[in-house]
This record gives sequence, C-alpha cells and structure tokens, in this order.
Amino acid sequence: MPSVSVKICGLSTEPTLDGALDAGADLVGFVHFPKSPRHVSLDRAGVLSRRASGRAQRVVLLVDPDDTLVTAAVEAIAPDLIQLHGYESPERVAAIRRLAGRPVMKAVGVATRADLAAVAAYVAVADRILLDAKPPKDAVLPGGNGLVFDWDLIAHATLPADWMLSGGLTPANVRDAISRTGARAVDVSSGVESTPGIKDPAAIAAFIEAVRGR
Repeated sequence: MPSVSVKICGLSTEPTLDGALDAGADLVGFVHFPKSPRHVSLDRAGVLSRRASGRAQRVVLLVDPDDTLVTAAVEAIAPDLIQLHGYESPERVAAIRRLAGRPVMKAVGVATRADLAAVAAYVAVADRILLDAKPPKDAVLPGGNGLVFDWDLIAHATLPADWMLSGGLTPANVRDAISRTGARAVDVSSGVESTPGIKDPAAIAAFIEAVRGR
C-alpha cells in the first residue's frame, strides 16, 4: 500500500509535539482560534513551530482570518502551510494565498454528497483540500468536533491527488477509513486526546502506527 502522510493537529505543548515528531508525524498543526480548546497564541505557536522545524511540515490553522492576522501568523510562525477552516470563499482563499506567499489548504465540510460540489472551486485556488465532517448548525467549532462523515460519499468523487481526510479519526478506525476512501493523507485532532485540547502522546503513537500498518 502506498505511504499515507499523517497530520497531528491542535498541538500545544512541547511534550505532545515531541511525541508527534518522535512517532513520525509528517505534518504538525497549531490552532489559532480563541474559541477552540486547542487555541495557542501566535507567540506560543511560533515557539512550537521552531521546535518542529526541519522535522515535519508546520501548519497554522486559522478561521476566517483578516489580512492583519494572516500577516502576523506568517511572521510569528513561519508556517509551511496555512490551513483555512472557516467560511472563506474561493476568492478569499486566493487572496490569503497571495498575501501570505505560502501554500494554503482549504477545509471543506462534508455531510452530504452535495457538499462535495464546493471542492472544484477550491481546487483552483488552494494547494490542498481537506475533507472534514461538516459541523452541526449549533457547533461552536468549525472542526475538531470528533464527528465522522459517511466515507462512502467520496468513494466516486473527483478529488485532487493530495487531498486529506479528517473528521472523527481515531487509532481504532483510521485503517478502515484509509481502506474505504483511498486517502493518502489523514488529519487527526480530537481522536488522540485524553480530554478536549489535551493530546495523549500514547494515542498519537498508536494512531501513526495504525496508519503505517505496524
């Protein structure tokens, strides 16, 4: 089976970051969104980003950021990738990509097959697409809710080669998710936590071992 890259998102401490890096994470994500239990300040994300430099791709997750925040995040974190997890339009994604001068990954929420129609518009302006479970209408968070969407919805969808799967993945279900969707990249946050916002290094290691088939 071709190798599958792994992103561990919502890291906020040195021990959990080190655990992800030591376990072989390909991408590490830092969330800057005050409503999230995984939120870290730009300065804190910068410290963690520098610690991960050269060992994994560093991703900053932003939600509907204005230009000032985009510029500040790039300056503080020097991310390899900017993940946009809000309601950014394709035009806004393109503008953020130009402003940041960095690759951008756009999250698309999926609950029904119709939600996949948005992918085509974003493929034209984003470097990567992340498919996540669409949050409930009353949800505070746009992602990281531990929800799984119906993977069969994407079985015959036209997707870019480097799309990434997210949404309720855990050490117990990620192999099945990969098998059923053909995903070559997976993203996990709540599925490797002991409590919301607190990553569990043992769960991170178990998740990556499950992905690698060890």
